[in-house]
Amino acid sequence: MSDRITIRRPDDWHLHFRDGDVMRDVVPYTARQFARAIVMPNLTPPVTTTALAAAYRDRIRAAVPAGVSFEPLMVCYLTDTTDADDLARGAAQGVFTSAKIYPANATTNSAAGVSSIEGLYPVLARMEAEDIVLCIHGEVTDHDVDVFDREKAFIDRHLRAIVEAFPKLRVVFEHITTADAVDFVLAAGPNVAATITPQHLHINRNAMLVGGIQPHNYCLPVAKREEHRLALRKAATGGSAKFFLGTDSAPHLRRAKEAACGCAGIFGAPFALESYLTVFDEEGALDKFEGFASLNGPAFYRLPVNEETVTLERADVAVPQYLAVTGEEIVPWHGGQTLGWKFLG
Repeated sequence: MSDRITIRRPDDWHLHFRDGDVMRDVVPYTARQFARAIVMPNLTPPVTTTALAAAYRDRIRAAVPAGVSFEPLMVCYLTDTTDADDLARGAAQGVFTSAKIYPANATTNSAAGVSSIEGLYPVLARMEAEDIVLCIHGEVTDHDVDVFDREKAFIDRHLRAIVEAFPKLRVVFEHITTADAVDFVLAAGPNVAATITPQHLHINRNAMLVGGIQPHNYCLPVAKREEHRLALRKAATGGSAKFFLGTDSAPHLRRAKEAACGCAGIFGAPFALESYLTVFDEEGALDKFEGFASLNGPAFYRLPVNEETVTLERADVAVPQYLAVTGEEIVPWHGGQTLGWKFLG
């Protein structure tokens, strides 16, 4: 049994920084462990143009601690009126790394999202032609669909059709939560991949509901049944290049989580690698960790692998119950727990 592991410095292929003071306080947590990160564009207002993305990138870069190497990778928030020419220019200029479908009202700050997936097909055709990666929050939002079935319904209603209509379009199925999603990605061609969060590897839906409402285990998409968690663990640790690390770290202050209408999102950035590595250790798959964390994502996005390395060692690490963000309390993922791996840098 290995007590120390050194891998190429990983990237986070899906996270949220927010903006303003919150962003300035949370960026250092990600920059400490990761070299790059795909930064979600669901701000208020959303990042819908090249100019907005470039300005947001500058604000993020300014929040990176001195002497730390970290690069934010920007995403275009797709809407019913997305300007395909601007998106293509932004990608050509190196501002946009990908573009994101948020079905309208599927998650935090998604009210401006896409109301008709099929209506977006002309933009997807342009993305396919320009080889721009499409990231998808894969849930339907129909009120007649149970919240635990929304991912499967999106696959059946929309995702299969997108992949069939645009076979050369590279698609990342974000933060998958079901065995259905695992099966879909594995059966699809090489242009379809998926990110998996640490929380969906650790918890099933009982963690939100047993012993009282547990708001700090609530995120979107919500955790599902145990059979789905086990399918995700098998996918992440199984060695397939189709799956890679994406924390979906989503900071909300404690008061916004512990509220009558608590926000969805788990702040996973501070102890992300320790959390993931715990799962790989439990599954006897430490040898597969570098692929999932450091190699598969760059390969899919056609970006170079990071030259630097990071090291983690087997040691007890007490995760603080609370951290300070903008002078208030925020609860990190695993807050108040002890993890068995320590990030050395």
